[in-house]
Amino acid sequence: MADTTALPLQQLIASLDNTCLPKILQVCSGVYFQGSIYEISGSEVCFSTGDLIKVIGTELLSVCCEDIDNNDKFELPINHTGLFKVVPEEMPYNTVEEMVSLRPVGLDSCLPFTFTSRSKMTFDNFTVGAGTALTVLSIERHTGQEDQVRCQVQGQQEASAEVHIPLSSHGEFIECESVERFTLQEIMSSPCLRSRKFRFVNTTKCEKTLVLTPIYQVHAIMHLRKNILKFPSSLEVDVVDVTELCKDVNFVTPLSLTEVLSKPEDSFPAVVEILEGPETRSLFKCSWLPQIKQNSHVVFHKVGTSAMVLLSSLKGRKTQQYFLVSQQYGGRFRRRPREFNSVYELYVASIQAPGLKFGVTRNCDEVEEEGLPALSVGEQLEIVRCERMELPCGSSTGQKQSVEALLCQRLQEADDGDEDDDDEEEREDEKEEIFLPLYMQGHFVEVLTDNKKYKLRDLGKEFNLPLDVKVVSRDTELETDPLAGFACLRIEGAMLEPTIQASFPNKPDHCFEIPTQWLSMSVSFTRDPLPWPSGEPLKLHVDRVTEVTDTFFYEYRKQGNSDAAPPPRPPKRNLSSIKSCKKASKSTKKSSKGDKSKHRPDKSTPTKELANLTLNTKKRPPAPPPPAILDDQPPPIAPRKHSAAEVTTGKALPNTYVEREDPKKKVLVCEVEADVDSDHDYETVDDNLVTMMKAAQENVMFY
Repeated sequence: MADTTALPLQQLIASLDNTCLPKILQVCSGVYFQGSIYEISGSEVCFSTGDLIKVIGTELLSVCCEDIDNNDKFELPINHTGLFKVVPEEMPYNTVEEMVSLRPVGLDSCLPFTFTSRSKMTFDNFTVGAGTALTVLSIERHTGQEDQVRCQVQGQQEASAEVHIPLSSHGEFIECESVERFTLQEIMSSPCLRSRKFRFVNTTKCEKTLVLTPIYQVHAIMHLRKNILKFPSSLEVDVVDVTELCKDVNFVTPLSLTEVLSKPEDSFPAVVEILEGPETRSLFKCSWLPQIKQNSHVVFHKVGTSAMVLLSSLKGRKTQQYFLVSQQYGGRFRRRPREFNSVYELYVASIQAPGLKFGVTRNCDEVEEEGLPALSVGEQLEIVRCERMELPCGSSTGQKQSVEALLCQRLQEADDGDEDDDDEEEREDEKEEIFLPLYMQGHFVEVLTDNKKYKLRDLGKEFNLPLDVKVVSRDTELETDPLAGFACLRIEGAMLEPTIQASFPNKPDHCFEIPTQWLSMSVSFTRDPLPWPSGEPLKLHVDRVTEVTDTFFYEYRKQGNSDAAPPPRPPKRNLSSIKSCKKASKSTKKSSKGDKSKHRPDKSTPTKELANLTLNTKKRPPAPPPPAILDDQPPPIAPRKHSAAEVTTGKALPNTYVEREDPKKKVLVCEVEADVDSDHDYETVDDNLVTMMKAAQENVMFY
């Protein structure tokens, strides 16, 4: 029966030999009964009563020196250079063999040593008196004869006096203080010396008697601990050696999914236990994830690398969805035209697909000062290249400013096909080129002529991503194909994912793929049998589509586009330059309309005088001067100043006077004829002004 005596951890570890490892120890009692926690080299070590510790190795760290007089302790490193001498035992030995057995084995300095006997002894007619010093020179062992020690008798006149003393000789033998000197390394390497007491050879350091105890760094494993534990043997806990009782105990080692990938192929298939479920459930929205929880079992069939693509549904009334799809997906796709909301998106797409053709789906107004051209719905254009264009108006510093833009050609609509080759060449030469600044916003759609059906893996080979597609034939191997109901899907990117093919024991043939880089959990391999008849091959059905969350999509975009440049911003506006551009544009438009526009009065532009007209004017403005073309002009009347009483008691005359400025001469607005050929309705405005001016003249005559 195994010895179940509890010993301090330090004492038991010191008694172990590396040749007898491993040893299984059980924590039973000590200073910490309910458990003990130690902070060692930044890692926490916790022992509770009943824990099993499997010691697999020891490493000598230092030596604990304890003063036997006052129990003071201090540590010395194992490479300490000081020397120690053995302190003789006060109690006598009963036999010579007992005394010799405590000498270190394998050390050249262990012999000779000296001892005395308290009683007189006679060996082969040779008598040794009490108190005579005997120096052991060697130990002689002969087959068939009793072992003896060859000793030299001290104090005799003949130096060659020697005596052979049997090891079994009884008496009271006392060891004399020896001149032997030992290092800490020599003392710790000998079990015999470790049981002795020592003093420093240099007594100035310490004259007291010391007990030297080794301190080891213990290498051990524990149940449900992933890494090998390392802790000093000086921990104050009591342990019991239960190696014989617990030799069949299996110490479970947690493994991460990444560590499972490194297992050899012959480790699969296997039944594993979930020790710690996924840390987060926000990346996946699949049906198998809720079933993976702590203490549940899963079958791992094999590990490998799978080619996958990330699909997303287009934004619309429904919530946008994302899917991680294996390239082994059996459905068929047809390309769909991509939609773009800016010229910058067109530029990014044209880098991967040169010569991209697109159509305009919403009208764009021309903004000349920002270099934005006018586009109409239905226009088709082809991207030629990206280059810099100069804006018609300068920057805020007054200098000419250039921006990046796409040089595009307008595509002519195809006729009935009856024109000859010369007309086609002439039409090619007359293609109009326009610049679209990269910061321009708009609504565009890709022009496609491809109506072919593709497999998912073929799309990645023939086209650059992203790519808009539609499932035209579902994967017949799937019970329900979640991709078949979408009008349009976008292939966001492709990736090679390390995966584990797994299934649940109740449905071992229905498999799914676990992307190990996106899911974190710990498992342990069990010895449970596989959940299908031994020797029979199992036909596996693997889910090729896994729905993921928008968090997964954003994390994927972070990894792929961490260095992508942001879209360009529009240039800073120079207001003065923009005004001059507008004036130049207006003058150009006016000059192109004919001579009649030269005599058009400026009636529709708001002026300062019109803005100042109010019913609450406290001071009547002066009457306008008479026109030069009138014959019955009244005599000039000087403006009168009114007192406050007159102003308050007088009748309010709304908008009675109109004052206009002209750099050459002042005329009555009512006498200017309206331009009947103008595009604007100036005639109505003139009638109102004529009525107002007549009322103003009548008031002047009244005063």
